Amino acid sequence: MASAVGSGAAVPFWRAAGMTYISYSNICANMVRNCLKEPFKSEALTREKVHFSISKWDNGVPQKPRLRQKVG
Repeated sequence: MASAVGSGAAVPFWRAAGMTYISYSNICANMVRNCLKEPFKSEALTREKVHFSISKWDNGVPQKPRLRQKVG
């Protein structure tokens, strides 16, 4: 059996453009969110926010975590 790379099989266009699937997926998701009508658009934009905490470790003990927020 020949491998997909050596057989001349079609390459997804996002790969041919030098993108990763994650970056392609993020672009598509942003386009869909921008096409929504209100109130669905504002609801989708609020779900885009990400909250996470960062804890530094010192001598095997976690320090006080810091809450971070990333929008878009």
